Amino acid sequence: MGKIKVIRSGAQTGVDRGALEAAKSLGFPICGWCPRGGLAEDFPNPPGLLLPYPELVETPTDDYYERTAWNVRDSDATLILFPHDLEVSVGTEYTIDIAREYQKPCLVLDTVDADKAIEWLDTLGDNLDLNVAGPRLSNYAGIDDMTNELISAILKHYSIRTHGDDSRDSRGRFS
Repeated sequence: MGKIKVIRSGAQTGVDRGALEAAKSLGFPICGWCPRGGLAEDFPNPPGLLLPYPELVETPTDDYYERTAWNVRDSDATLILFPHDLEVSVGTEYTIDIAREYQKPCLVLDTVDADKAIEWLDTLGDNLDLNVAGPRLSNYAGIDDMTNELISAILKHYSIRTHGDDSRDSRGRFS
């Protein structure tokens, strides 16, 4: 059993997508709720982002708030990357509020600080369903790459710690 069992996200552009891509590239399982029709900023028409992310499940409506609430509800904890020079969005505030409502641990990082995230994750249990959230790419250019860097560092840390070395299979994925 490891620290993180799955990376969860709604797959919107930006933080969500960066987290899913980091996990996929390292062979970690992904999951999440997305709005009906696979709706996303860059996928406005069905089946939308369900084509590149068949692991996701549609909510009954195309409401982004429903997707957000269900991802927080079904996770063990939520990690939000929200740069300090960006004005807090309604969506991020909603994610924080929902985490409080469901009494789920939530950490908001304003920089790519894997050490701080790992320190926080170490206070939680193992086998975590980790929800990752934050702004869309249209609200903060490069946030997807920043998130990919953060989640990759976190997942590599726990893979190496769990396996004792850089244990990769023949496809370069952590085993």
